[in-house]
Amino acid sequence: MTDGYLRMMWRRIDFLRLVLEKGFSFIFTDTDIVWFRSPLPRLYAEGDFQIACDHFTGDPDDLRNSPNGGFTYVRANSDTVEFYRYWYEARERHPGLHDQDVLNIIKGDPYLAQIGVRIRFLSTEFFGGLCEPSRNLSAVCTMHANCCVGLRRKIDDLNLMLHDWRRFMSLQDKDKHTVSWSVPHNCSLNKVE
Repeated sequence: MTDGYLRMMWRRIDFLRLVLEKGFSFIFTDTDIVWFRSPLPRLYAEGDFQIACDHFTGDPDDLRNSPNGGFTYVRANSDTVEFYRYWYEARERHPGLHDQDVLNIIKGDPYLAQIGVRIRFLSTEFFGGLCEPSRNLSAVCTMHANCCVGLRRKIDDLNLMLHDWRRFMSLQDKDKHTVSWSVPHNCSLNKVE
């Protein structure tokens, strides 16, 4: 949360707005996300801005979901361009906050409903993470090393995810139900820094 880090994160939001202005829809993914299968079939046809969650309530329209900007799909249109412009400008009303924290503040703003942007939150069943791992290895598309501080811990748990996945994929279908994630392990929320 240094000034330099915050500037970089906000520059990313402004850059992604420029991508949308050029007419390009995009999937944005952090580097600490492992893709196990294509997420495209799990995206909503009617969502303009779709985002993974640290915690998912079970309802993709519920603004109480806790979004995580590590995985987003954004459809290029005038609504999403204006949404990104508004989000970027909101940093001035909320100085010192991360883009994700500001998104949590503005996601229910009546202005976003007025411009018509359709926000959808992605289920952790398909877009899991260390905060809330997917319980279904047969359906999971991505797993994020979120809720984890420290590069070494992230790398360790990402390697465990890959190990779990390889073990899952090596089994016959009748035995796949026996495999579950061994993460979070090094990134356990109970660990003290």
